[in-house]
Amino acid sequence: MKTMTLRDEVAQLVFIEFHGGAQNTRSRDYLKFVRLIHDTSVGGLILTNATAARGVQKAEPYALAAFLNRMQRIAKVPLMVGADFERGASMRVSGATAFPHAMAFGAAGDPQLTAFEGEVTAREARALGIHWVYYPVADVNNNPDNPIINIRSFSENPQDVAAHVKAFIEGAHRDKRNFILTTAKHFPGHGDTATDSHLSLAEITAGRDRLENLELVPFRAAIEAGVDSIMTGHIAVPALEPNDVPATLSPAILTDLLRNQLGFKGLVITDALGMGAIVNGFGAGDAAVRALEAGADTLLMPADPDVAIRAVVAAVQSGKLARQRIQNSVIRILSAKERLGLDRKRSVDVESIGDVIDDPAVNEKAQEVADRAVTLVRNNGNMLPLSTPNLACFVIMNESRYTSDGLVFSQEAHKRVANADVIMLDGTMPREQIDNLMQKQAQCAEYVVAAFAAVNASRGTVSLSSELSRALDTFIASGKPVALVALGNPYLLRTYPKAAAYLATFSNVAPSEIAAVKALWGEIPIRGHLPVTIPGEARYGEGIQLAATRGLINVVNQK
Repeated sequence: MKTMTLRDEVAQLVFIEFHGGAQNTRSRDYLKFVRLIHDTSVGGLILTNATAARGVQKAEPYALAAFLNRMQRIAKVPLMVGADFERGASMRVSGATAFPHAMAFGAAGDPQLTAFEGEVTAREARALGIHWVYYPVADVNNNPDNPIINIRSFSENPQDVAAHVKAFIEGAHRDKRNFILTTAKHFPGHGDTATDSHLSLAEITAGRDRLENLELVPFRAAIEAGVDSIMTGHIAVPALEPNDVPATLSPAILTDLLRNQLGFKGLVITDALGMGAIVNGFGAGDAAVRALEAGADTLLMPADPDVAIRAVVAAVQSGKLARQRIQNSVIRILSAKERLGLDRKRSVDVESIGDVIDDPAVNEKAQEVADRAVTLVRNNGNMLPLSTPNLACFVIMNESRYTSDGLVFSQEAHKRVANADVIMLDGTMPREQIDNLMQKQAQCAEYVVAAFAAVNASRGTVSLSSELSRALDTFIASGKPVALVALGNPYLLRTYPKAAAYLATFSNVAPSEIAAVKALWGEIPIRGHLPVTIPGEARYGEGIQLAATRGLINVVNQK
């Protein structure tokens, strides 16, 4: 710090996004990174997925590591690199172990599985050059209409959430050779909202007593477990901050509550400052200054990094912010980099990545989590497991045509019944096309509908689109038995209460697709329990338990 100017200190607080792809050194994007990392000396990077015309593109592991090695070489101060990794590294990186979403772990009911995920995530992250994982999600999803937390939360029960949060942190810290920073988010709790903060400001209307007994329970557990950082939520909490100010920008929430009352000593990191809840009400510079005034240590993905840095420097020079306030955060960041060993070694061995990720034994364990999470909520007429799967028709419903969701489900069904009748419907299809596909299955004796209604940032809902919903209603109205399989949002039964059977996997990852098919065929016992209440349909903790009725077929596991 002795060699740092004020601008250098402020820049250390800024973390900018990158996608991890191989870049030509003469490209505009590459030169932008050189300027921000070498010249401006930002403190770190956050890995996000690129969005292309045909959907989301994950980083390729070797290109990712090579890019980070190159950026580390040009950085004057070692970079700290973060990523969400909410379901392991596979959330952002292809080829990594595909763990299901948090709520699947809640349904499986064994925190030791969550600890195992933490240990594997740490190992794979460090092999790729990632040091900071923005997980676990400590939000308690007690609002069925929440469009952005949903299956990212472990449960609606604060004690259950706390147990899994604690387990992930302990697992991630277990192997000192692959130490990573963990993050509990989104403080002070984003579970009881019906607004996606990527779009606009969400609000928690609960009083202080409810906050103490529900929202804050998992965060207290995280602090006790030694969580390294806590991420703020872009949410208004009138009981704590009456001025309709997002928690990210509130001294009452970040300093008075988190620092002083809860006693948290680690890093306070903002959620992405480019999200609608912030940019709709504050400029890039104003938001950065307010976040630091509130007590944040890092500025994650400001809408304009240069504007943010200039605004903070000006605030210090004018006396609005004390330089000591900036330096306190810089000390926390540099100390974290030292704990990670970045002062001794900042690059990774690209050739060794293949010895760490995609471990067959680890993949089997991830599949076990998905299998154990499958929960049977309804089974009228003992429809499941399917007694004559060769006579059933399968319908896969997706919101986008540019997704791989449902492909593994279809492949697994065809491995068991070569001529299985499977159609795929997506929310972008015109009604006539959907009706034509449905007509081809008019003679089916029973239907299995696999609905992929998963959480997507900025979509604002986790329900099926109007045309898919109409199609599902039509199948149910036919009078023939319909088994609805929710590969994602577990609350779908509220909208389709006349489904004969209802199966939930709490995730849309490939292992969950495999688990769903195995459960439909009776190849695995169904033993999951609802980690949430489905209002009017099923209570927390319920789940019909079934023994396996068929042996597993000999198929190669897929991710």
